[in-house]
Amino acid sequence: MCFGVRRWVVYSAFVWAALNALIPIGHAQAPQDPGLRPSTDLSRISDLSCTDVTKPIPGLTENETKLFCAGADEFAKVDTVRDDGLGPTMNLTSCRGCHGHPSSGGSSPPDMNPQFKFANAYPPGTNVTPFFVKSDGPIRVARLKKKPDGTPDGGVHSLFTIMGLDGADGCRLKQQDNFENDTDELKKNLTLRIPTPTFGAGLIEQIDDSTIDENVKYQAGRVFGGRVRVAAGHLNVVQPFHANGVHANGGLENRNGNDGTIARFGWKAQNKSLLVFAGEAYNVEMGISNEVFPTERNETKECQFHTVPNDTSHPENVFDPDPKKRLDAFSDVEKFAAFMRFLAPPDRSTNAPGGAQSIRDGERIFDDIGCSACHTPTLMTSPIGAVAALRNQPVHLYSDLALHRMGKTLDDGISQGQALGDQFRSAPLWGLGHRKFLMHNGNATDLMQAIDLHFSEGSDANDVIGLYRALDNKQKQDLLNFLRSL
Repeated sequence: MCFGVRRWVVYSAFVWAALNALIPIGHAQAPQDPGLRPSTDLSRISDLSCTDVTKPIPGLTENETKLFCAGADEFAKVDTVRDDGLGPTMNLTSCRGCHGHPSSGGSSPPDMNPQFKFANAYPPGTNVTPFFVKSDGPIRVARLKKKPDGTPDGGVHSLFTIMGLDGADGCRLKQQDNFENDTDELKKNLTLRIPTPTFGAGLIEQIDDSTIDENVKYQAGRVFGGRVRVAAGHLNVVQPFHANGVHANGGLENRNGNDGTIARFGWKAQNKSLLVFAGEAYNVEMGISNEVFPTERNETKECQFHTVPNDTSHPENVFDPDPKKRLDAFSDVEKFAAFMRFLAPPDRSTNAPGGAQSIRDGERIFDDIGCSACHTPTLMTSPIGAVAALRNQPVHLYSDLALHRMGKTLDDGISQGQALGDQFRSAPLWGLGHRKFLMHNGNATDLMQAIDLHFSEGSDANDVIGLYRALDNKQKQDLLNFLRSL
C-alpha cells in the first residue's frame, strides 16, 4: 500500500508537469498563475510510520525523532471537552485542523474548510457558521479593531463555543460575537487572518538576531533596476520597560515579552519562540489553558470541565520504565513546539510549469527587481544551537523576518508589539507551491493578485512592483513559475 501511494504521487506529478510543458509561454501570451503543485496527504494511512507521514529535519538523534513523533501525534489529535479542556470558546479542535495542508504542519487546505465542516456538525440551535467561513475558503481567525466603547481591541475573538458538544452538558454559553450577520458596521471593524505554515520553523527559530539585523542593513543598501532602493525593514524588537510600563522607545506596552530580542513568528512577528507560539495557539485557538498561558480566556464556571491550567507537564512520568510514559512527562505544548522545531522545511520542485530554465530565469528576475530585498532567499542558523541537526544550516525561507509597511490597502488596523496596522513580517515563501490562499487574510488565491496587493499608498514595495509591471509577459511568467516551484 505504501509503495502504491508513493507511485501514484510520482505519476501524478509527472503528468502534471508534462501537461504544463505543452502550454506555450510566449511574449504575447498573458502570464497566469500556474496554480498549486499536486500533493497527497498521507497522514490518514494507518500503516505508515510517523516519519513517512511527516518529514523531520535530517540528522535528528533517536530520542529527538521519538519526541518529534510524539509531538506529531498530539498535533494531529482532536481535543475534547472532558479529556483536554477544550473551550469554552475556540476556533477548532486540533492543531492539524488549521495546519493541515499539504501535510501536518501546513496551512489551509484548498478545498473543504475544516471550520465549515465543524460548524455544520453542531446540533441545531447552538453555534452558527460565521459569514466569512466558507466551505471552499480558508481557515480564518477573527480580530476586531475596536471595542464597543471605541478603544483599541486587536484580540482574537473565538468563532465557536463548546455548547452542544459531547461532554459540555450544562454549558449554555452562546457565541459572543454576531459573526453570522454580514453588516457594514461589522465588516469595518473586522479583520481576518489565516494560519501560517510551520514547516522549517525550528530553523527559523535558530537564526541569530545578529544575522537578521545584518541582513536587513545589507538589503537596505542595495539598488535594483538601476534606480530602486527598497525601504529597510523594521525589526519587531521587544523593548525593555520603564517602571511606568511604557517602552523605552515611547511605544505601548507589549505584554508578551521584554527581553529585547527579535521576535519572528506570526503575521506581525509578534512571537519570539515556538514554545510561546504553541502555548498561545493552544489557549487562543482551542481554549486550552496551559503552563505558558495558564489563564482561561472564558471563565464561565458552568463551562469548565477540566482542571486549570488544562494542559500541564507530568513529572510523575519522568522516571517511568515505559518509554512512552516518559514522553508523556512533556506537556502537549512542549510536544507541539518540538514537532514544529524538528519539522523539515518544504521541498522545492524542479518539475514546476515552464521547466527548469524558466524557473532559473524567474529566480534571477526575482532578485533583479528587488523581491529578494524583503524575501531574502537564504539565512543561516547559529553554529552553537542546542540541537546539532539545526546548527549552521542554510534556511531557504525567502524572508528577512522583518516588518515592512504594506500600505493602506492591507492595513488591518491591528498593532502588535511595534508592528502597526500596515506593518507585516515578510511572509516566508518556501512552500508557496502548495498554498492556495495568500496574504494575511487569505483574500488572494492568485499570485498576480497577491503581487498587485503589495502596491498601495505608503507601501515599502511600491517601487519593486513598478519594476515587476515593467517586465514583459515572458519574464512575468518565468517569475510566477519560479514562485510556484518553492
